[in-house]
Amino acid sequence: MAKQQTKRAQASDERDDGLREKMVAINRVTKVVKGGRILGFAALTVVGDGDGAIGMGKGKSREVPVAVQKAMDEARRKMRKVSLKNGTLQHTVIGKHGASSVLMQPAPAGTGIIAGGPMRAVFEVMGVTDVICKCIGSANPYNVVRATINGLMAINTPAEIAAKRGKSVEEILG
Repeated sequence: MAKQQTKRAQASDERDDGLREKMVAINRVTKVVKGGRILGFAALTVVGDGDGAIGMGKGKSREVPVAVQKAMDEARRKMRKVSLKNGTLQHTVIGKHGASSVLMQPAPAGTGIIAGGPMRAVFEVMGVTDVICKCIGSANPYNVVRATINGLMAINTPAEIAAKRGKSVEEILG
């Protein structure tokens, strides 16, 4: 049954607008009221274009499909661009959010995505093919995805670093 879900998920990963979508987590939540409990669902999704853009969205609803759709819409609205280098990261970076820390390192071609569940989803939709990651601290999917995106936003290209230091790119890479 897991194989069927995986195939279905892969088939729906890429939409007609060219964006890749992945569902990271679905939580069942309850609200306790005077008359009993109200059941609801919260979904966490990531959306990317396969070329360095990434967005994270959360959606809540009484039904799973509606929550997932809300999360996908929010992720599309909140997309941000990350500069990549040949399918990997520019340099080693640590991202933090709450009690979650994520260590991300560039890897040589052919390494693949060595990362845990929520991080793997982020890298797959944004088009990273080779990276080594380690989640340190809390493994809460919401915080891990946020920490991953925070770390990715902290990546600088050699040109940006050279401009900050007042040097040429050759001096920086030299």
